[in-house]
Amino acid sequence: MNRNKGVTGPKGFRAAGIAAGIKESGALDLTLVVNDGPSDAAAGVFTTNKVKAAPVLWSQQVIQSRRLTAVVLNSGGANACTGPEGFQDTHATAEKVAEVLGIGAVDVAVCSTGLIGERLPMDKVLTGVENAAKELDSSVEAGLNAATGVMTTDKRPKQAWKASEQGWSVGGFVKGAGMLAPNMATMLSVITTDAKISGEELDKALRLATGRTFDRLDVDGGTSTNDTVLVLASGAAGVEPSFDDFVALLTEVSADLVKQLQGDAEGVTKEISITVKQAATEAEAVHIGRTVAEDNLVKTALFGSDPNWGRIAMALGRADAEIDPDVLQILINGVSLYRNGTRDRDRSEADLSGREIEIVIDLNVGDAEATVLTTDLSHDYVEENSAYSS
Repeated sequence: MNRNKGVTGPKGFRAAGIAAGIKESGALDLTLVVNDGPSDAAAGVFTTNKVKAAPVLWSQQVIQSRRLTAVVLNSGGANACTGPEGFQDTHATAEKVAEVLGIGAVDVAVCSTGLIGERLPMDKVLTGVENAAKELDSSVEAGLNAATGVMTTDKRPKQAWKASEQGWSVGGFVKGAGMLAPNMATMLSVITTDAKISGEELDKALRLATGRTFDRLDVDGGTSTNDTVLVLASGAAGVEPSFDDFVALLTEVSADLVKQLQGDAEGVTKEISITVKQAATEAEAVHIGRTVAEDNLVKTALFGSDPNWGRIAMALGRADAEIDPDVLQILINGVSLYRNGTRDRDRSEADLSGREIEIVIDLNVGDAEATVLTTDLSHDYVEENSAYSS
């Protein structure tokens, strides 16, 4: 996996990230990604939150055609809970992109991230679109600027790219540091590919990939108003991969982006994977993993490097799933601490001093398995989210 390349890695794409002045800091805050074709297939998945930001409502409409030529994204303001005026602002942004690129507004998706409840400074946004269009390029630097322009509390840009042996590739960027939970959240991602694939197949592939990657990260249980994942296909490589091969590479790139999200989560000191094995169904395995991942007592214990398996047992025991405490096993970093209804080895044998923590919960009731990623609950997380303003 190449993390130095992102959306401009695949052929047929240009991008830009500029400082439009939306953020008072002068940081990059507006990103534009353009698909130069020859194909314009696209697909998207969006937040399940009932309170949806104006850009989500707009993008959900335009993506129904399974076509997109451009995506414009801003940080520094979520444009959520801004009423009809906020939707008009999103429409005006798409119209401006359409004007400068010579396309239709229905060919443009819009994404925003930042503080909820504030209108965007539209004079800066619209001028920013014009300036971003002048900076569009297919270079590695342009792709990095695009990944940087969507950052809020992120500490670093996050991008990934990988080529197949057949000569086509998948690349993308993602932003997000907090309010990360299943069904995505405060998270925006644009993924590109130069493979030849229809919009309908692209939609199916994206849902399969996100179901195993973006939807398996749970930092704090919060589901944002703005989360969006878009994938655009240019067809510029001239290669039509098998559906299974495409899903595999899309999933691999998505998983790498998600791992970067986990590592850059707000206040993170521990990167935790929770694997539930031998569950009755995969859905139950995911549900149990999420229940443990969202438990604050588990998260605070892991922040303190405390292998407190009792908190894990408590958390999974309240999950609405088939669980028999007399046959299950809990392992932390390879050490079996609970087995068949009672403690196993002494918890002091589990070393949690490092950043990576692996929890394995073996239910012994079926043959399904799933892994959920999460992080600890630290002092810095509380500090950051008690003073969030951008």
